[in-house]
Amino acid sequence: MSDQVLADIQERNARVELDKAWETSKTRRAVIAGMTYIVATLYMMSLGVSQPMLNALIPTGGYLLSTLSLLFIKEAWLKKIKTEKDILA
Repeated sequence: MSDQVLADIQERNARVELDKAWETSKTRRAVIAGMTYIVATLYMMSLGVSQPMLNALIPTGGYLLSTLSLLFIKEAWLKKIKTEKDILA
């Protein structure tokens, strides 16, 4: 394997690891939750919903809960896939 091919693979792996770190970061979750809250608040204000800032917490909380529960589901799914691969091997 040439040095250039090896360098390309290492560069790709570094990019993939950074992307994965971003996808699982608390910063990303906080930014999305903040944007969800702002958009939900503005939308509810435009509809004339009473207490839009309080009610906008519902979709924001739902998003945050979904990110927590997905980790549990992901772990169960990965365990299932690993078990299936072990059976097929």
